[in-house]
Amino acid sequence: MEFLTIFFNTALDIAPIAVIIFGFQYLVIRKKVHRLASVLTGFALVLVGLSLFLLGLEKALFPMGSMMAEQLTSQSFLPALADGAQRHWSDYYWVYIFAFTIGASTTIAEPSLIAVSIKAGEISGGTINPLMLRIAVAIGMATGITLGSWRIVTGMSLQWFILAAYILVIIQTLRSPRSIIPLAFDSGGVTTSTITVPIIAALGLGLASSIPGRDPLLDGFGMIALACLFPIISVMGYAQLAAWLEKRNRNPRERDAQSKETTDAL
Repeated sequence: MEFLTIFFNTALDIAPIAVIIFGFQYLVIRKKVHRLASVLTGFALVLVGLSLFLLGLEKALFPMGSMMAEQLTSQSFLPALADGAQRHWSDYYWVYIFAFTIGASTTIAEPSLIAVSIKAGEISGGTINPLMLRIAVAIGMATGITLGSWRIVTGMSLQWFILAAYILVIIQTLRSPRSIIPLAFDSGGVTTSTITVPIIAALGLGLASSIPGRDPLLDGFGMIALACLFPIISVMGYAQLAAWLEKRNRNPRERDAQSKETTDAL
C-alpha cells in the first residue's frame, strides 16, 4: 500500500515532464517520436525505479543516517566527562571520521559523477583522468561534510563557512587553468545527487536532533551547501597542483636543452 502511494505521487511528479516533452515534440517540432514504444517503456521504468528508490530512502538510507548520528553522539559512546564539565567539540571525533569516510565513499559511487568523469576523460583526449577526477571530487565532498558536521557540533553560523568558501572559490577561479573551471563548477552539482544527498541530509538532521542545544531546522540543514562548494575547490586545487608539477618537471628539461645548445655552440 505504501509503495502504491509513492508510485501515484511519483507519477504526478513525472506527468508535467512527459506533457512538456511530448507537447513540444508534436505541437512545436511537429514530428513523430521515433521508437515510441521504447520511449514509453523507458518512462515506465523510470516511474517504477523512482518509486522504488524513494521507498528505499524512506526505509533504509534516512533511518540509517539518523541512527548512526544518534549512536555516535550518545553519551554512553562519547568519552566520559568529569562532574560539571562540558562537552568539547573534539569529543565528537568519531562523528568527523564517519562524516569524512561516508562522504568520500558515497561520492566515489555516485552514478552522475561516474558518467561526468568518463565523458570528461573522453572529450579531453585523455588529459583528464576520470579516476583522479572522482578522487578529487570525493575529497572535496568529504571535507565539506566533515566541516558541516563540525559546524553543527560547535553551533557556528553557516554564512561564515559559505562566505569563506566562496572567497576561496573566486580566488581559485582567477588562478586555475581555464579548461578546468567549468568542469569544477559542474562537479559540485553532480556530486549532490541520488546517493549522497539522502545520507547527508539524514546525517545533518540526526546530529542536530541528538546534540543538546541544536535546532534541527536551523542547524540540521546547510551540509548540502558545503558539500556542493568543496568539490569545486578540490577539483580546481587538483588542476592547479597538476599544472605546477608539470611546470616544475618541464623547467629542468628546458634548462638541460638550453645548456646543451650552449655547449654545442661553443
